[in-house]
Amino acid sequence: MVVKRVVLAGVLVLLGLVVQVSVLGRLQLPGATPDLLMLVVVGLALVWGPGAGCTAGFGAGLLADLAPPSDHAIGRYALVLCLVGYAAGLLRAEPGRQRSVFVPLVVVAGAAVVSTVLYAAVGALVGDTAARHVGLTGLVFSALLYDLLLAPFVVPVVMLLARRIDPGAVGEVTGSGLGTLARYKTTREPSAVGPSARKKRVPGL
Repeated sequence: MVVKRVVLAGVLVLLGLVVQVSVLGRLQLPGATPDLLMLVVVGLALVWGPGAGCTAGFGAGLLADLAPPSDHAIGRYALVLCLVGYAAGLLRAEPGRQRSVFVPLVVVAGAAVVSTVLYAAVGALVGDTAARHVGLTGLVFSALLYDLLLAPFVVPVVMLLARRIDPGAVGEVTGSGLGTLARYKTTREPSAVGPSARKKRVPGL
């Protein structure tokens, strides 16, 4: 199963990188560029969870850092997608749970904003002031718009492929729920073994 995950993630990331560099990067749209790699990472994370999302994000970001015509410090985008993948994975649905079809769009919207701001912040730390000259507000708004327009054509396909090779990874996307975050909440609740539970025991057993 792990090998299948690695192969699928690698194929999707490479395909996304090729389209990102050869097509989306040459459209010369105003503001930011549609982030296909981020959408792939979010789709995988929503099915496989934070660990796989973090790993896929780091790998995808590192490839983007190394691929021409990259002009920023190596590891900058890897850090951003690593954190985005981990955060998106926290919102996956648990096996057997149902969730809203709008949850992926909400996650994409948050990832678009966070990744743009975080990328600019990391750039400022290493001396890259390009975002300051272009205007961070314009970059955030355009990134949000482009990614939301592209998400319905990318994220469902990625999630479907991820579920095909790992059917037990996530429930169907039809109801509502917050998945892994709900699990973290329930694990912290007090144990049911207490005075009321002891009263139900049959004497002598």
